[in-house]
Amino acid sequence: MTITLPVPPSANRYWRHAKGRTYRSAAANAYRKLVQTVSGCRVATTPCSVTVVWYRAAKRGDLDNRLKVLFDALQGVAYTNDSLIVEIHAYRREDKSNPRMEVTVEELDPPIEYQNDGVMV
Repeated sequence: MTITLPVPPSANRYWRHAKGRTYRSAAANAYRKLVQTVSGCRVATTPCSVTVVWYRAAKRGDLDNRLKVLFDALQGVAYTNDSLIVEIHAYRREDKSNPRMEVTVEELDPPIEYQNDGVMV
């Protein structure tokens, strides 16, 4: 399954901290709600591989800051839980006129089994 999404807010704007608590910001909640409107997605229930291509509008921003936010927002849409992601491929490209995230989620068949130390068995 491949879906195209708007670029998520940076992780720096996704989480907020106050009074000893960590919570999602208003921007985070808005992005999660937007992602949940994606229709026609098959929700993965077994270990999966995720490929992300971030087409950014300007030459700034860290790829890794966008991934965690994106993966969190895709829970319940592309997979039941982001803990199912066992393989990640991520790329950053430039596209000033059409910034976006292209996400491909593939369930691994047969599912790859991992030990606690990350070594395949």
